[in-house]
Amino acid sequence: MSSESRLKKLRGSGGYVMAKVTDEQQVKGNLGGPDLFLAPMGRLDAATITKYFCNTCEKEFDGPPKIEFENPNEEVAENLILAEKGQYICNSCNSSIAEYREFKKKDEAVEIGSAKPVGDIVESVPQQVSEPTTQTPKETVTQPGPVTSITSIEGRIVYDENANKIGVAKQVGIDSTQSMVLVLTKNDGTDGSISWNSIKKIGDIILLGNPEDTTQPGKCSDCGFKNKEESKFCEECGTKL
Repeated sequence: MSSESRLKKLRGSGGYVMAKVTDEQQVKGNLGGPDLFLAPMGRLDAATITKYFCNTCEKEFDGPPKIEFENPNEEVAENLILAEKGQYICNSCNSSIAEYREFKKKDEAVEIGSAKPVGDIVESVPQQVSEPTTQTPKETVTQPGPVTSITSIEGRIVYDENANKIGVAKQVGIDSTQSMVLVLTKNDGTDGSISWNSIKKIGDIILLGNPEDTTQPGKCSDCGFKNKEESKFCEECGTKL
């Protein structure tokens, strides 16, 4: 893999930067589409950034934005440390161009351990979910429908078990089978949902555990929804099974 730096456009939630990055950094910023994203790359050297665009100002600026960061060294799961968190900030209006988190394992040879979700969100959800399951007519339980809002956790960044950012949380909800899910805006701007059982910890960030087995009959490979075994299309997102 070449170590030569190339000028690339790196997208963030509030704009983008133009920076010289290596092939290794490009791999980190590639989330599966044509665009490269700034957040997975962490903190870049400001000297490598030639210009940036702020969505709030609707204007492109020469030079780098401000880069502010801290090192909490917080253990977010067994064998996983949040080593640094920071953001790129517009010099003109102080809006966030992008946020990032950098994680480290205490022991690279050991897998990340489990951590229980924390906070009042988890405690309040079961009490609120119990009511719709008894009041909703039985025939509507198996029908496809939108996720119902239960409580808001909007804005918390969602990371997978490999500490890769996959999106931003919108709310906690229940799907058409009355199963609890986390609703999020994915990195490509589309909405998705994740089974609540896949969450390891909720704090400043949301950390997911190992993905569920997607080979079981009726399981959607795109959104994870559990359909009937004979279903040909996902009842939640419409993906062909």
